[in-house]
Amino acid sequence: MEQGLSGKSKMKCFFVSDLHGKQARLESLCERIRSDKPSILFIGGDITPSAFGYSGDYIHEVFVPEFRKLKNEMGKDYPAVYIILGNDDPRSFERELIEADKEGLMVYLHNRKEKIANHTVFGYSYIPPTPFLLKDWERYDVSRYVDPGCVHPTEGMRSVEVSKDEAMFSTIEKDLGLLTAQLQDLSKSIFLFHSPPYKSMLDRADLDGKTFDHVPLDVNVGSIAIERFIKTQQPLLTLHGHVHESSSITGEWKEQWGDTWMYSAAWNGKELALVIFDLNKLEMAERILI
Repeated sequence: MEQGLSGKSKMKCFFVSDLHGKQARLESLCERIRSDKPSILFIGGDITPSAFGYSGDYIHEVFVPEFRKLKNEMGKDYPAVYIILGNDDPRSFERELIEADKEGLMVYLHNRKEKIANHTVFGYSYIPPTPFLLKDWERYDVSRYVDPGCVHPTEGMRSVEVSKDEAMFSTIEKDLGLLTAQLQDLSKSIFLFHSPPYKSMLDRADLDGKTFDHVPLDVNVGSIAIERFIKTQQPLLTLHGHVHESSSITGEWKEQWGDTWMYSAAWNGKELALVIFDLNKLEMAERILI
């Protein structure tokens, strides 16, 4: 890592999310890693093609081999890679990321924490209930209420079975409390989420004027638990994806709440949105479309 004028290490970081199995996006990302040599890469879920529209094992056949090739080419310049899955990724693919973690290609971070220099990075994949049927990565948010038109986590389909009690009684709010129970000060922590926080500039869905059974739909679809967590715990940085169209509607892909910076790499164009930042200069982050 380069040394800045202040004496602090420059930690160039890349953040991407919502690749959705688009090969051009993956190739663009790998090429940019080769040229820019970031220290860290964060990948925020929704990696695979449409959950029920692809019959192969994308992570095993395509995704992991690309990173294995990249590591072989780059050697010591290969970045530390932290990754979670998203709500469009069948949980049955999780085992492939666990194996890639054992191989040293990436760190599978869901519901875990790891140290990065003097920071702690946490990963968490679950999002609040949606109208979609795959429920592997959906949890109740702060209660068993779901928005009009959404399907309960106890319904829908799963690629990996869970107990009835887990599906019915788990919440994002409880999970975050358990994940961070051993740390009182989160001011130097980084959170890799798939869901954005509720009522932010990052969770704005294209639902204006739409109704379900004559009930207006909420245009903000992020997590209330994550919103409350950020506002009360004030981590250093949170990373989000999931709501592709949000930045096109709000004009913003980053936002600051108190001392916390929040970035989204979700994007509704054909390009890959790449967020580039230095952990010591979060206000200087940039997003490019590649």
